[in-house]
Amino acid sequence: MASTCELHNHNQENLWSEVNLSHSNMSESTKPHHPPPQGKGEKSHGSDFSYVGIDAILEQMRRKAMKQGFELNIMVVGQSGLGKSTLMNTLFKSKVSRKSVQPDPEERIPKTIEIKSISHNIEEKGVRMKLTVIDTPGFGDQINNENCWQPIMKFINDQYEVYLQEEININRKKRIPDSRVHCCIYFIPPTGHCLRPLDVEFMRRLSKVVNIVPVIAKADTLTLEERDYFKQTIREELRANGIDVYPQKEFDEDPEDRVINDKIREMIPFAVVGSDHEYQVNGKRILGRKTKWGTIEVENIAHCEFAYLRDLLIRTHMQNIKDITGSIHYESYRVRRLNESNALFTTVSSDHVLQPKTNGQSEEQLGAPQANGVAAQHEALSHEM
Repeated sequence: MASTCELHNHNQENLWSEVNLSHSNMSESTKPHHPPPQGKGEKSHGSDFSYVGIDAILEQMRRKAMKQGFELNIMVVGQSGLGKSTLMNTLFKSKVSRKSVQPDPEERIPKTIEIKSISHNIEEKGVRMKLTVIDTPGFGDQINNENCWQPIMKFINDQYEVYLQEEININRKKRIPDSRVHCCIYFIPPTGHCLRPLDVEFMRRLSKVVNIVPVIAKADTLTLEERDYFKQTIREELRANGIDVYPQKEFDEDPEDRVINDKIREMIPFAVVGSDHEYQVNGKRILGRKTKWGTIEVENIAHCEFAYLRDLLIRTHMQNIKDITGSIHYESYRVRRLNESNALFTTVSSDHVLQPKTNGQSEEQLGAPQANGVAAQHEALSHEM
């Protein structure tokens, strides 16, 4: 009997040992998994009970953006010889603008404005960007420059139209190629006096459809006093003619943006110098223009304002420029075009509905255009310009 009780107690102890072992294993498996120790400078949230992880969305967005890459389309407008191509090459420190060639004497001045664009894929520190530079040779080079802005206006609207047609397609692309002009750099000749009527008229008309950044070309031809006077005169003329260049005051998102953008607006137009030639100054490689009295350093803010223009276009406001293009300029075009299409479709539909029955047609036949309203509206929008 005693041996039987001992055997029973021994079995019971083994059972409890198995239960405890199983519970111990289960406890180990149900313990929260902690990530490996993080590197120096990284935050650890393992001990933060309230941490959810919402901030991880920023890293997700960064990875997605790195995979997709970015697009930037810049248009340069100005007379020949103002250094448009050189400035673009200086901005991106590579040959991104069209190569200037010397045509035959009879072909040196084109009879009409030609819109030429060239695209490059640029990569820096793993960030890929498709850069498109749109040039407008022939602008302002004629004796009679009346309405010379119209081809440029048409080109900008055509890019909006291409994007709109892609948007309204039933089976549209997952990512619509963006050929819309995000920014127009307008080159002002360094006369030192005032804006020409051509400058005023161009910026007045184009500022309604694209972001315009005016610059004083070849600013090294002006003294510092002449440059400051010219810049002040241009700002007064822009205000007097109601020309709102980028960054537009009405689109400032908050007081912090307004303070930053007010400082930029006080510097517009930027007095710039472009050069793609490298020199050694005090042991440093620089981009500049060498003269008999010294070297003009392009990126030295004491010599010119190129650095401010570069920071605005690339380092601080690039995404904002693209956002305003999409949410303001393109949206205005889209609303106008859809309203025109709706008005046309309504007129056509009412004409069909008001017609009496003729030739044995039924009401269903006369009302057919309404049944296929979406298709008719899409067709009208596609062919109306």
